[in-house]
Amino acid sequence: MISLSLPSSPAKTHLPSPKPTNHPSRQKPPSSTTFKPQNSSFYSLKDRLFHHLNAGHLQKAISTLDQMSQKGTHPDLITYSLLLKSCIRSHNYQLGHLVHHRLTQSGLELDSVILNSLISLYSKCGDWQQAHEIFESMGNKRDLVSWSALISCYANNEKAFEAISAFFDMLECGFYPNEYCFTGVFRACSNKENISLGKIIFGFLLKTGYFESDVCVGCALIDMFVKGNGDLESAYKVFDRMPDRNVVTWTLMITRFQQLGFSRDAVDLFLDMVLSGYVPDRFTLSGVVSACAEMGLLSLGRQFHCLVMKSGLDLDVCVGCSLVDMYAKCVADGSVDDARKVFDRMPVHNVMSWTAIITGYVQSGGCDREAIELFLEMVQGQVKPNHFTFSSVLKACANLSDIWLGEQVYALVVKMRLASINCVGNSLISMYSRCGNMENARKAFDVLFEKNLVSYNTIVNAYAKSLNSEEAFELFNEIEGAGTGVNAFTFASLLSGASSIGAIGKGEQIHSRILKSGFKSNLHICNALISMYSRCGNIEAAFQVFNEMGDGNVISWTSMITGFAKHGFATRALETFHKMLEAGVSPNEVTYIAVLSACSHVGLISEGLKHFKSMKVEHGIVPRMEHYACVVDLLGRSGHLEEAMELVNSMPFKADALVLRTFLGACRVHGNMDLGKHAAEIILEQDPHDPAAYILLSNLHASAGQWEEVAEIRKKMKERNLTKEAGCSWIEVENKVHKFYVGDTSHPQAQEIYDELDQLALKIKELGYIPSTDFVLHDVEEEQKEQYLFQHSEKIAVAYGFISTSTSRPIRVFKNLRVCGDCHTAFKYFSIVRRKEIVLRDANRFHHFKDGTCSCNDYW
Repeated sequence: MISLSLPSSPAKTHLPSPKPTNHPSRQKPPSSTTFKPQNSSFYSLKDRLFHHLNAGHLQKAISTLDQMSQKGTHPDLITYSLLLKSCIRSHNYQLGHLVHHRLTQSGLELDSVILNSLISLYSKCGDWQQAHEIFESMGNKRDLVSWSALISCYANNEKAFEAISAFFDMLECGFYPNEYCFTGVFRACSNKENISLGKIIFGFLLKTGYFESDVCVGCALIDMFVKGNGDLESAYKVFDRMPDRNVVTWTLMITRFQQLGFSRDAVDLFLDMVLSGYVPDRFTLSGVVSACAEMGLLSLGRQFHCLVMKSGLDLDVCVGCSLVDMYAKCVADGSVDDARKVFDRMPVHNVMSWTAIITGYVQSGGCDREAIELFLEMVQGQVKPNHFTFSSVLKACANLSDIWLGEQVYALVVKMRLASINCVGNSLISMYSRCGNMENARKAFDVLFEKNLVSYNTIVNAYAKSLNSEEAFELFNEIEGAGTGVNAFTFASLLSGASSIGAIGKGEQIHSRILKSGFKSNLHICNALISMYSRCGNIEAAFQVFNEMGDGNVISWTSMITGFAKHGFATRALETFHKMLEAGVSPNEVTYIAVLSACSHVGLISEGLKHFKSMKVEHGIVPRMEHYACVVDLLGRSGHLEEAMELVNSMPFKADALVLRTFLGACRVHGNMDLGKHAAEIILEQDPHDPAAYILLSNLHASAGQWEEVAEIRKKMKERNLTKEAGCSWIEVENKVHKFYVGDTSHPQAQEIYDELDQLALKIKELGYIPSTDFVLHDVEEEQKEQYLFQHSEKIAVAYGFISTSTSRPIRVFKNLRVCGDCHTAFKYFSIVRRKEIVLRDANRFHHFKDGTCSCNDYW
């Protein structure tokens, strides 16, 4: 076992100077009075070589070396050493290789100084194998510099294991490590795999005195603690104990605070730095501006921008990138004008500045075309995009649902050999899924060389949003099997998938996994649980999660208010809203949509109008289109169609299809043909290809028995290639979702389902049920209309629930469209006949049928 005790040497703060070593080949040349040259041209070439080196003309010096080689002469080791060091300092590694070649040809016996320089040369150019071979060939010529050069070589070339092994080998050989050895080995330990070894070596370091005497060692330690396990506390202790700090040290600590999400601490440390008399450089200012971006503090960011200008760094590309990012993230109205001004003033652009402005446009919302145009301008110039650039551009394509453009961008990705990088692959998955192509999204996921948690989360979330929760849950099991681990976003995506299709059984299983995984108190997950239980029909379970979660945020409160509103419990929704205000949580735009919806679902007109007027006065929230749609629904649903139309006409902006369709739906409920036709005309003027407007207008005519007008509307839809969304209903039984369409006979138990429907029809008619054939929007005989009514998808799903479940738990059925009036009536009778609660979620709200009544009180 390797011992970390120090080699025999007194423990002093400053290490003893190494004993001088005699190098025969490096002896001082005799004076000119005793040394007689054999070749005068040799010395003239040598003088010329030194002259070129002193003047910084490395290429000319190498040419002179070639001339000497051609004449069969070679300079001494000192000259070769100077040439090698010049090549290393100027990063001209190709010339360094040439010097090494000439050195080999010279036949000179190489000493440790030359060999150490060669190790550094090959280390710098990434050829760690060659550096290793040179080190191995040195034998007893190895000294402390050789070991430190090798350790640094391994660390710089991401060979952490080799660097750490070399450090321990050095100790076993009796060498006393210097600051370069410690700096290199700490860099090698700056990861999760080796942080424990790094801490042991840190204990060893404390005995040497280098910890408090060398800035480079301190910086390496800060990075080790931060990169190894995110231990900012230990990193700051190292920083705090360093007696000598420079701008690099301050900048490193500020940057690490910012990168780990402690932006406020980064700003505070920056102020301490300035007060301590240090002048920030471009990297310091870049880090602190980025901290402002993360906190969304535009005013503070502007102050730092002023400091940047005073420092004369306003044209620096590094600082410019941070300023572009800050302005793009901090502007409340989504404008990127200030970010674009900073970008346009930059005299030189690199890949970071281009990526920053493109990402800013994508993140601002609604500026995706501009982002694409900037990307094309970038590609046509001299700067090549990187994987981050492509990731943002693919997001822009996803936002535009432009799959063709996305594939063109990806072709360029493949051409530049960046397709295997995770962030590009993840954006491609998202792009395909948001464009509705889950097959290619899955292919993009499958071809990823290394799948990380973000990759899994992206595809799981894609399946969840595409209502394919089965695939999402299968992938969840694959994640656990792969040992990748899951995080809050994984669970939130799975809960979203369960809630989107109403799979409460799946949702409960995920909840159980969450409890076992220790995420019970995670705010993001608690909010997702509230939404899942609410959208799956179990509002009491949602309320229990809400009560047990402790301090919620505005999303928590809004989710609960929305749940109560969707279930028709307006009183509880409004009570929750008032408790939210009492708790000091400020509502947002979505909160008021939930409050107004709650009032709309039960007809609380005065209450709803009061909240609509107060949202701006009391909370400074300007009503958006969605708020106006809620109020139009509130007035229209209660029959106040004229007032609703007046509100539409008085809106501060042009009413969109959402508002007008809401009004048209109200006209259909109350049979107001004139206002309904007027609303439909406005919608179709805005968008002649809006299928919903045609369908609502068709239903309005059908309910009035105007079949010729219905036929004319359907003819127009056919000419425009417009189709009505097919109505479907589904139910979860034993963790499997069963989906049904109108007149569906594809289910294996179809015969049993229709037998059950026949039995139900007979029994509810005995109780007084009369089929509401007005809801059959087809010009057929009454008997056939009655037959059509019992082929509705929601009735089929409920019947399947009756024959498939024996427990006392409610039957929960979900429909993609609004429930029909006859089904609503029939379900009240079903609940009496089968003595079972039926919970139905349609496109608008929940209905709880129990003992012959519905929670909506027939106001829907």
